[in-house]
Amino acid sequence: MNRKTLVLPAVIGLIAPVLAACGGSDSGSSGGDAIVVGTTDSFTATKDAPAPLDPAYAYDVGTWNVLRQTVQTLMVQPKGEGAPVPEAAESCGFTDSGNERYACKLRSDLKFSNGNAVTAADVKYSIDRARAIKSDSGVFALLSTIDTVETQGDDQVIFHLKTADATFPFKLSTPVAGIINPDDYQKDKLRDGFDVDGSGPYTLKAEVQGDKMVKAVFTKNPNYKGSLKVNNDKAEMVSYDDSDALGAALDKGDVDIVSRGLTPAQVKKYTNSAGGNIDVVELPGLEIRYLGFNTDAPGVKDKAVREAMAQLINRSEIVSKVYGSQAESLYSLVPATVTGHSNSFFNKYGDPSVAKAASLLSKAGISTPVSLTLNYTTDHYGAVTKQEFEVIQKQLNNSGLFKIDIKGTPWESYVPAERKGKYDVYGMGWFPDFPDADNFLAPFLDKDNFLKSPYSNSEVINELIPESRRQADRQTAASSLTDIQDVVARDVPVLPLWQGKQYVVARDDVTGTAYALNSSSTLQLWELGRGASS
Repeated sequence: MNRKTLVLPAVIGLIAPVLAACGGSDSGSSGGDAIVVGTTDSFTATKDAPAPLDPAYAYDVGTWNVLRQTVQTLMVQPKGEGAPVPEAAESCGFTDSGNERYACKLRSDLKFSNGNAVTAADVKYSIDRARAIKSDSGVFALLSTIDTVETQGDDQVIFHLKTADATFPFKLSTPVAGIINPDDYQKDKLRDGFDVDGSGPYTLKAEVQGDKMVKAVFTKNPNYKGSLKVNNDKAEMVSYDDSDALGAALDKGDVDIVSRGLTPAQVKKYTNSAGGNIDVVELPGLEIRYLGFNTDAPGVKDKAVREAMAQLINRSEIVSKVYGSQAESLYSLVPATVTGHSNSFFNKYGDPSVAKAASLLSKAGISTPVSLTLNYTTDHYGAVTKQEFEVIQKQLNNSGLFKIDIKGTPWESYVPAERKGKYDVYGMGWFPDFPDADNFLAPFLDKDNFLKSPYSNSEVINELIPESRRQADRQTAASSLTDIQDVVARDVPVLPLWQGKQYVVARDDVTGTAYALNSSSTLQLWELGRGASS
């Protein structure tokens, strides 16, 4: 049978969804065949990115889907709404009134998957290593507020922060803070290839063809000690070339569950089908899509060009023509369901207007039409990304103010090119590292931003971001967070487009699907089990 569970938006992060009967129960057998997850994510080791699964490098939802199963963190995001809770740690907390000293005590008898003991020194090694390597993915910036890491004995880790950071517990729940075995990872060099060794709930065996990992086999780690209950003995993640192949595998029964890679039309088909053996679970979504700008590039260096694009793009049309009910317009980097959100772009630009855009360009002395190429990735955000960019292209060209071309590039080449500044304008998505407004702002605007953007605003970096992080009550931080969003709307270093919902599509004998994704849209395979089909 098929059903769709609607969940009201959460104020911050996800609220725990409730799903009755066969598809959403937490019960299930830990035995049986491996639970197979299908995806269109591509895992490739290239010259530019030879270490896609090293925690000090990995920084996208696909690779984090692998690392969250295998590399343990001190803290973990809970099933539903709320602050992170201890995982490898027995306890963690700020020990001063200024939120600048954070101490953790490790669980007793922690072990890596090879049986070696996990100590406080290993935690320090892991985090110091990521901070020192400073990989070009930019993931190390999540740890930027750390000044020093101190150990006391084998089970005490103390983080001394440069400045107050109320979001720090969330950052310790991300894979860049994952605990790795110093025997397997060199201190000053990334670990090439697809091997991962940690103390998480699963071990990993990668099946590789050429330079691609085509299947990740996760086996329950007998040495795992932590807070997670593992409901299966084995799971597999299989990569498919495209959405059609993934859907066919799901229909055939080769795949048990999908959380990424299906088109909006496919999700709608499964949602509306009656009497089948595939269920659809809808979850609140914090995924966003946006256009990024290389603000040093001649074509978009003048702010008026970026402002004119912000004035012209019709988000409602993009959503209605491409994504339907599975997305909604977004007028800030911060999703509407997250505390601190402000509709800054709508407040500044209002409804799309050719006349207003023409005035902006005219006042800046810019000749029209402005010729630009909009770049997008062909194989990372779904098969309809091209269609989305065709809609944007038509909107801008129909204004008579722009002459837009669009160009698609595979993800493995797209990311290095973007980081090297080869694109004037490019489309990207963001799945939050943790469900706080800070994580929709600082990664784009702070020092060492992950886009390698040349844009920099001293007020945002030196005043507003630190000010927002001093507030343990995130409602209290709303004023500085709103100010940051207003700066983004004024300067347009990025242009938010829409936020999406999350869907888990699964065969109806898979249990635990209501908790298959956390608030960062990454998989929690340990929640899945097998039950009776409906």
